[in-house]
Amino acid sequence: MTGKNLYDKVCYECSEVTTKKYSTSFSLGIKMLSKKFHNPIYGIYGFVRFADEIVDTFHEHNKTNLIAKFEKDTYAAIFDKISLNPILHSFQDVVNTYKIERELIDAFLFSMKMDIDKKEYTRESYEKYILGSAEVVGLMCLRVFCLGDEKMYQELKPNAMRLGAAFQKINFLRDLNADVYTLGRSYFPQFDLTRFDEAMKLEIENEIELDFKAGLDGIKKLPYGARFGVYMAYVYYYALFNKIKNQTPKRILEERVRISDNKKYALIVTSYVRHRFNLI
Repeated sequence: MTGKNLYDKVCYECSEVTTKKYSTSFSLGIKMLSKKFHNPIYGIYGFVRFADEIVDTFHEHNKTNLIAKFEKDTYAAIFDKISLNPILHSFQDVVNTYKIERELIDAFLFSMKMDIDKKEYTRESYEKYILGSAEVVGLMCLRVFCLGDEKMYQELKPNAMRLGAAFQKINFLRDLNADVYTLGRSYFPQFDLTRFDEAMKLEIENEIELDFKAGLDGIKKLPYGARFGVYMAYVYYYALFNKIKNQTPKRILEERVRISDNKKYALIVTSYVRHRFNLI
């Protein structure tokens, strides 16, 4: 393999390494997808991960300048259909191949920029943040899974958005300690999370439960090659959700809730059986 094909391969391998280094759970989910979906989903994750790192990790640098440059380089890569940044090269290939709309990318980058300065959220800004940070990422992946089938995409679009919202809200609960005490921000608009109590926690959990139900309805209608991988992500996050539900508000504020590697592998086995025998 030589020339452009070799470069494409190297870039996708960079996106794959990024995914595996940053998220074992997401990597496991991708492995359960049909092989034809691996590279494009790695390409999406690498892009999302790098943007998130800019706003959440690079505290010693000018985040505003970094995200502005990242955004400019992203659109240049999409327009030129090439980039010397391997993560952006992989992403542009996915965008151009699967016709991912610019409005989805705009919404995602807007939410990332909100994280730089935004500390407290109204209901409106909270919903806009979840749209950009999670729901549109689900829609990017759905574009890949539908392989150009516009009717399927439009039918499953609301479910994909609700599933992405459920995942993000669980991330908010899981990362409550770091968000409130390290980064000084609060995503949930109706609550003062420094006085987080059982009533607040239950209200958020009820909202997530409804999102999960809508998300599962959509998973059942996905193409077979995508269904198990997405179902695995659902099962992992639902296990995390159940663990959060069993913790006190004080405990959630004090430490990050995790699923052990042994538990993750057990979830794979049970999920595969349910999927194999159509018991989802």
